[in-house]
Amino acid sequence: MTSVPVETVRRLAEAASGKNAQDLLALDVHRLTSFTDAFLLATGTSDRHVRSVVDARLEASREMGTSPLGVEGYDEGRWVLIDLNEVVVHVFQEEVREYYDLERLWGDAPPIELASSSHQLA
Repeated sequence: MTSVPVETVRRLAEAASGKNAQDLLALDVHRLTSFTDAFLLATGTSDRHVRSVVDARLEASREMGTSPLGVEGYDEGRWVLIDLNEVVVHVFQEEVREYYDLERLWGDAPPIELASSSHQLA
């Protein structure tokens, strides 16, 4: 893993945005860790909302020809992690995201701009 898959991150973010995910944030972690290139974070308002955001991202990854290496936390719907190898997706309920504060933990990671010139996220 040597470069950040920006278009993959953007497509996954668009899928989440389509399900009204809140506080989308992508971080370039490829220089900070060896297990992935990017984190994509989002917040859902309930366990059902978190799962719908996750479902949209899983569908988007399938459309891109990618299968997850693993999905953790789906049944509880409080913090779901999707490991897509190059991108690790985190979808949280608000209080769980605030508690774990991955933005602070990975504060040295530069953000990835999610809106491309042809697409603006809602």
